[in-house]
Amino acid sequence: MKKTTAILVEDNSLALEMLSNDISKHHKEIEIIGTAKSVVEAAKLLQKKEPDMLFLDIMLGDGTGFDILEIFPNLNSKIIFVTASDAYAIKAFKFAAIDYILKPYSDDDLANAIEKAKNQLQPENAQLSVLKQAIITPNVTLEKISLHTSEKIIVASISNIIRCKSDNNYTTFYFKNNEKLLVSKTLKFYADLLKEVGFLRVHQSHLINTKYIKEFIKSDGGYLILTDNSNVPVSVRKRNEVLEVLSSF
Repeated sequence: MKKTTAILVEDNSLALEMLSNDISKHHKEIEIIGTAKSVVEAAKLLQKKEPDMLFLDIMLGDGTGFDILEIFPNLNSKIIFVTASDAYAIKAFKFAAIDYILKPYSDDDLANAIEKAKNQLQPENAQLSVLKQAIITPNVTLEKISLHTSEKIIVASISNIIRCKSDNNYTTFYFKNNEKLLVSKTLKFYADLLKEVGFLRVHQSHLINTKYIKEFIKSDGGYLILTDNSNVPVSVRKRNEVLEVLSSF
């Protein structure tokens, strides 16, 4: 049986040794054909051989993992991103809708990442662009988000999202061009992700972009009218938060 080949790119010697040992011990089907600690070393390796899998650390001493992907834009390797437990990095991967291994990782984390990589499609350039912006410029307000549907991944402008509505374990996004999109993540996931870019969860089933609020109607329990003329209910416990937001306009 042909083994899956892999190259590991990690600038921390101890982390590189640990990852190499874990793969060799628990994943006998994978053959490590090279390791690198920098962009330059990785580039030299990848010029000679293209692995089935590329374990890629994001922050390297002489650049980033994105530099490697830009040097080899036609790389066909399945990429497994590896990142430290940094809040900005975690948020970046969620915005880009790209899987990653978080250091320190468990055996299960590594096994799941390898299994996903075997079956996954390559991240699209637009997704990688979202990821790069979020990681390289963490203090800049993000402008785009990657959204997974059952058929494809769409990179959308956050400013064009009017509201989101819960649909069991899915979320429907409503855009200002009257389009809508069913996405395979929960509303809670997006409420946590988008709260710092002007979104407010006003009800168990509703998340809104506050810049599209048109009116707040106090009768009938309270509801919002947005600029697309949609009516969104406001829960009792969210009423004061909504009023506070409106008073800041």
